[in-house]
Amino acid sequence: MRIGAFIVFLFLLCSCSSKVYEVKGSFSESPIPSSPDYSKARYWASLPDKVDAADSVPHKTNLRDLQATAPADVFFIHPTTFTIEPKNQYLWNGDTDDSDLNNKTQTTTILNQASIFNGSCRIYAPYYRQAHLYAFYTPSKEDASKALDLAYADVRSAFEYYLKNYNQGRPIVIASHSQGSYHGERLIKDYFDGKELKKQLVAAYLIGRAIPTTSFTSIRPTEKPEEIGVWASWNTFARGFYPKNYELYYRKAQSTNPLLWNSSEVFASKELNKGGVAFHFSYAPQLADAQNHQGLLWINKPYFRGRFFIRKKRWHIADLNLFYMNIRENVALRIETFLGAVKSSPSTGK
Repeated sequence: MRIGAFIVFLFLLCSCSSKVYEVKGSFSESPIPSSPDYSKARYWASLPDKVDAADSVPHKTNLRDLQATAPADVFFIHPTTFTIEPKNQYLWNGDTDDSDLNNKTQTTTILNQASIFNGSCRIYAPYYRQAHLYAFYTPSKEDASKALDLAYADVRSAFEYYLKNYNQGRPIVIASHSQGSYHGERLIKDYFDGKELKKQLVAAYLIGRAIPTTSFTSIRPTEKPEEIGVWASWNTFARGFYPKNYELYYRKAQSTNPLLWNSSEVFASKELNKGGVAFHFSYAPQLADAQNHQGLLWINKPYFRGRFFIRKKRWHIADLNLFYMNIRENVALRIETFLGAVKSSPSTGK
């Protein structure tokens, strides 16, 4: 990568660390956007038969979008893209009819994250009335709770519509990032943990949120790359860095090394990284190493030309980008294992 392009890429990565816009007024004073109708395709950021950014594959690869023949589904919950000063009357939750916000969601998270799964899954990703980023920073717990509850109500509604109209008993992957993983954790508890639907769960990738290792009663964190019915999570930071809320938020969080697929603190070198995606959605081989450390995933500076200039400590926005190919291969492996287990089950009569 040229130095100039690299600097632009760094700017894009760092953009999420600028000062958070402070929503003025309480949740109760803000109008609420109309609820989305998930029977209509326009309220889905991605559907298998819809042309959307999740159909994309990184440049400089021979990957293909295989949703048409995929043996499993992924229900993908996107992270926060409602981050700036609201441009309409809706202050705490994004409007799913806001074309600018939806376009931002498409060109960022759906492109760079949801597309990971198009090699082995049909992708279902709803637009939802996401909470504004400020919900995670406001001192008002009531405002935050109400905004996030409204967002989760949409995620739950979309998932129920998906189950009734699309799933047809197929294996399910749950994948999410950041705010999406806040909702993903709730979804796992409501629909899979100790529930009948657990039998269809291939794995859950709940990335970019500090989720305690003991969050679920019957679904455990993964410790092997081929395990099924398990979950994975990590939060990426520069080696040696501790976020200021580490003791309260991260110390007891599950951290899965996406190069090893376990929670050990064994160092995984960049040679184990099958490739990430970078500027202009381009493939970048051996992009990062990884090592778990007491609830954090530490990396050295990503292996770009010009890495000397990197001063970034928080790699939250690139939690999935850095390990794109490893995640893509891992979900395919887990689906293969799941299908093999179903085929060999005595209940199938085979």
